[in-house]
Amino acid sequence: MKAELTTDSGKRKKASPELTRQEEFIRKHRRHHHEIASWRTLIFVLFIVLWEISANQKWIDSFFFSSPSRVARCFVDQIRHNAMLSHIGVTLLETVLSFLLVIAFSLLMSTLLWHSRKLSEILEPYLVVLNSLPKSALAPLFIVWLGTGTRTIIVAGMSVAVFGSIISFYTGFQQVDNEKITLIYTLGGTRRDAFLKVVLPGSVPILLSTAKVNIGLALVGVIIGEFLAARRGLGYLIIYGSQVFQLDMVITSIIVLCVIALGFYKSIQAIEHQIRIRFKM
Repeated sequence: MKAELTTDSGKRKKASPELTRQEEFIRKHRRHHHEIASWRTLIFVLFIVLWEISANQKWIDSFFFSSPSRVARCFVDQIRHNAMLSHIGVTLLETVLSFLLVIAFSLLMSTLLWHSRKLSEILEPYLVVLNSLPKSALAPLFIVWLGTGTRTIIVAGMSVAVFGSIISFYTGFQQVDNEKITLIYTLGGTRRDAFLKVVLPGSVPILLSTAKVNIGLALVGVIIGEFLAARRGLGYLIIYGSQVFQLDMVITSIIVLCVIALGFYKSIQAIEHQIRIRFKM
């Protein structure tokens, strides 16, 4: 009995340093994240302060470069007139729809390319060329083909991201371990089984990383579309403000776009984090 107690005590003593090292690692990890967040906040605050001081001291022309206080007043005025929230809502809706359509269409096309090697060899050069094409050059054609309105802007948003997304998804499908696919075939599985049980789950990290890029590209495409074919949205506000020399409105809209882009990225990142935890990736 005493020997057992001694053995248990020895195990606890051996486990205790290990537990301490784990706690120390977690503490260092949290300290690192807090340090990074503090530096980011400090840089942002210093930029805002320097911008305001430069405008007040006439180091820069506040008419052309605005200032944080002028941007804040412009934003509040737009909110009071219910204009800014309406424009933000339109841009958000168009961006989310473009992003979802890009993901769905890219997943469908990359799946077809994986199932048919001949089809992938035929379409690969076209995808590369279309992905390299400046998408702003297509926007006038979209207006002629589809007219002005939300449909044209959503298509413009899709055009920026869809071809690169197809290439990324298809490349991810090809990089899956072939031995696992061979094992599925050996056990009597079909090509569909190989795709659903090996290829698609094995490509989740690439799908998520591509989605984080696509949400930003969809926003860029939507703004390009709003520059040319919209009467609502932040892109329209930027063009309108530059035409009437209300540069406070232009800079305010750009800052709001930066906040929206950050929010989209953090949302996708949070979804990615939850998926990695759930499936232990």
